[in-house]
Amino acid sequence: MADEIGPLLRELREKAGLSQLKLEERSGISATHISRIETGKSRNVRRDTVNRLLDAMEPNTEDRGRIAALLTGIQKEDPLGTVAEEPSPPEIRRPFSRPANSRLSEAAADLATETGRRLRREEEQRLVLDPYPLPVRWRSVSTGITDLDANIRRLPPGAVAEPLDLGGDQRSIGDLYRSIGSGRLVVLGQAGSGKSVLAVRLVLDLLQDGARTGADPVPVIFGIGSWDPTVHTLRGWLTGRLLRDYPYLARGSSTAGTLAAALVEDGHVLPVLDGFDEMAEGLRRRALDELDRTSLPLVLTSRPDEYEKAVRPTRDGAVTPLKWAAAVELTGITPADLLDYMPRATRSAPPGDGPWNRALTGRTDPDVRLQRVLGTPLMVFLARTVYGEGRAGDPEELTDGSRFPTEDSLRRHLLAAFVPAVYRPRPSDHRPLTSEEHARGGRHREWTPERAHRWFGYLARHLDQAGRERQDIAWWQISGSLRTSTRALAVAAVSALCVALPVWLANALIFVFLHEIQFVAVMTQGAALGLGAGITCGALYAGMTTFGGSVFAPSRTRLRLRGGLGAGRSPARTFATRFGAMLLAGFAMGIGVSCTSTLQRVLYLDWPLTSPEVLRVLATDGLLLGLIFGTAFGTVFGLAAMLEAPLDVSSAATPDSLLDANRRAVRSQLSVIAPALALTIAFGGGLVTDLLDPVLGPLLWLPQDAVVIGTVGGVGGGLSYALCFTAWGQWMVFARLLLPLRGQLPWNTAAFLKDAYHRGVLRRTGAVYQFRHTHLQHHLGRSPHRP
Repeated sequence: MADEIGPLLRELREKAGLSQLKLEERSGISATHISRIETGKSRNVRRDTVNRLLDAMEPNTEDRGRIAALLTGIQKEDPLGTVAEEPSPPEIRRPFSRPANSRLSEAAADLATETGRRLRREEEQRLVLDPYPLPVRWRSVSTGITDLDANIRRLPPGAVAEPLDLGGDQRSIGDLYRSIGSGRLVVLGQAGSGKSVLAVRLVLDLLQDGARTGADPVPVIFGIGSWDPTVHTLRGWLTGRLLRDYPYLARGSSTAGTLAAALVEDGHVLPVLDGFDEMAEGLRRRALDELDRTSLPLVLTSRPDEYEKAVRPTRDGAVTPLKWAAAVELTGITPADLLDYMPRATRSAPPGDGPWNRALTGRTDPDVRLQRVLGTPLMVFLARTVYGEGRAGDPEELTDGSRFPTEDSLRRHLLAAFVPAVYRPRPSDHRPLTSEEHARGGRHREWTPERAHRWFGYLARHLDQAGRERQDIAWWQISGSLRTSTRALAVAAVSALCVALPVWLANALIFVFLHEIQFVAVMTQGAALGLGAGITCGALYAGMTTFGGSVFAPSRTRLRLRGGLGAGRSPARTFATRFGAMLLAGFAMGIGVSCTSTLQRVLYLDWPLTSPEVLRVLATDGLLLGLIFGTAFGTVFGLAAMLEAPLDVSSAATPDSLLDANRRAVRSQLSVIAPALALTIAFGGGLVTDLLDPVLGPLLWLPQDAVVIGTVGGVGGGLSYALCFTAWGQWMVFARLLLPLRGQLPWNTAAFLKDAYHRGVLRRTGAVYQFRHTHLQHHLGRSPHRP
C-alpha cells in the first residue's frame, strides 16, 4: 500500500491545480522531496509530512477519507507512516525523525549537544536549581483565544475531541508538550512569571527524551522580539539566528545552501519562540499570520494581554488564534511556597523561623502586599539577592507601609537595590586571585556600584533606542549607540593614521638609506596620503552604514590555508562577489589618495591648482591609482574569500568565544592580506603603468614608488580594513577606545560584561548577552545616571 501513497498525493495535487513548486511554498516541504514521494523513491513517508501536504492542498472530506483508508494498513506496519490519528488517547508526538543524511544527522547531533550544554549552564547561572527549582505551575487557558480541541489534537474528520487537561508544573512540562498532537503550545504569563526559565526546562526535557529515542527535532530557544515579519520569513529568520549563535552551521549543504537552512527547511529544528510580547505592537498580528502560514511545530511565550490583543485584532472581538496551538497560563507563587523557599534560598534560618517568616507572615496578619509582589520568580530572585546570604538589610523593612505604600514601590525598590547589592564590595575582593577569576577577567575594584549603574544604564538606553533589537547586547552592535557622523569621523581618523604611519616609515627608510627625500616632504606626503585614505574610508563607512544596514556582523568563517577552497561554495561566484565589492572600494581609495596628493603638491611645491597640467596629472593619477588599488584589492580579497572555511563547533559557544574567534580570524586575514596587497600593488603598479603608458604617458613607476605605495596599500589598507570594516575592528575602535574615553563604558568592556553575567545581572543567549529581565533593563534605562 505504501506504493500507492505517491500517486494518490499527485492526483490530489493536480486536482488542486498546484505545481510542486507552489505546493512547496504552501507546505514548506521541498519540491525535491515532494517529487520523491510522488514517484515512490521515498520509502519513509512520515505522518506529519502527509499532514502538511494535505493541509496545503485542502482536499475535501472524501479525499481525506481515501488517504486515511489507504494508510490504515500502513499504520499496522509502521505507526509513523499514517496520516490519521486515533482520537483517544492523545498521540505522543514524534513529528520528524532525525535526518537520514549523515551530514545533517551529525549537524543535528552537534546542535542538540551544544544547546543542552548551554542551557544547563544557564540554569546553574540563574540559580534555578539552588536550593531547588522554584515551583512554577500553570492552568489551561480559556478556549476563547485558542484553537479548537479537535484541531489541536489534529484529529481526522468526524472524530470527537475530548477536552484537553493541560494543568501541571515545571516537572511535567515535557510530558505536557508531548501530549499535544499538533506540537504547538503557547505559554502565557505575567512579566517575571518564569516563562523563559520554563522554556529552558522544556528544551532540556525534550533534548533528554530526543537523545534517547533519536526521533525528535532539536528544540532551540529564539528570542522572537527581534523578528520583523515584514522583512524576513520565519524560516529565513530562524536560519539567520542559528548562523549567529552556531556559526559552524554555515557549512554547505547539498539541499539548502547551509546546514542551518537545511535543518530548518527539513523540520529538524523545533523553534521555542520566547518573548512574543517584546515585539513591536504593530508586528504581532503579522507575526501570527506568518506562523499560521507554516505547519512547523513550535512553542511561543508571551504576556497574556499582549497575546490576547494580537489574536483579537478587530473591534468586534473576532478571534483569530494561532492555529493548532494549545495554551497554558502560569500562576503565581503561593505564600506557602515562599515560606519554604526564601529561608532556604537566603540561608537565613530554617523554614518557619527567621526574618523571612516574620516578613511574610507578619506579627499579627500576613503581609498580603509583599506576598503578591513576590508572586513571580523574578521578584523572588531580586529579593534573595538583595537580602540573602549575609548581605546588609533586613527583609522585614519591606513591610514598612510608610516607606513602601504600594506594590509598585516595592518592585521599584527591589529593582533599584539589585545592582548595588551585587556590586557591593566584599572582603574577598582583597584576597589573591584564583585561576577561575583570572579566566573571568580578574576582579576590578573600579567597578563600583555607581559606575556599574551608569554603564548598565547606557547599555539599557542603547537597547531601547528605536529600530534596535530590544534585548540583545551584541558586542558587534554596541558601536551603533553612537551617531553615524561620530563613527564616520572616528573611522576617518583611524584610517588616516593606518595609512600615514607606514608612509612615514617607508619614506624614513628611503631617507636613511638613499638620502633622496627631505624630512618635510616625508611628513607632508604621509599626511596627504593619510588624509585621502581617511576621507575615503569615512565616506565609504557612512554610506555602508546608512544604506547597507548592519553590514559589520561577526564573521562566521576562518581563513584556511590548508585543505583547499572553502567547502560548499562555488569558488568562481565567491571570488567574483568579493572582487567586485573590493574593486570599487580600492578604486575609490585610489581617487581619494590622488586628490590629496595633488593638494599636497599644490601647497608644498606651489603648483597652480587651476593649471591644465595639474588637472591632467590629477586625472591621470586618479585613474592610475584607482586601477592599481582596485585590481589589487579585488584580487587579494577575492582569493582570501575562496580560502574561508566555517568556524568549528566550539568557536562560538559564548559571546567571548565568538569575539576571540573573530579576533583570530582578523589576525590571520591581516597576516596574509597585508603582504599580499603590498606585493600585488608594488608589482601590479608597474604592469598597469606599462599598459597605460602608450595612452596616458609618459608614466613612471620608480622603485621608491613601488615601496611607498605598496607599503601604503598593503599595511595601511590591511589595517584600515581590519579596524574599520570588520566587526572586531568596530569593537576595538568604539567599545574599547571611544566609548570608554567618553565614560560611557569601562575600558575592559568584555570583562565587565562577562563579570556581570557571573554576578547574575546579565544572562547569555547564544552569542549575545541580555539583561536578566526586561523589567531590569527598562528600569536601568529610565533611571538617573547615579543610583
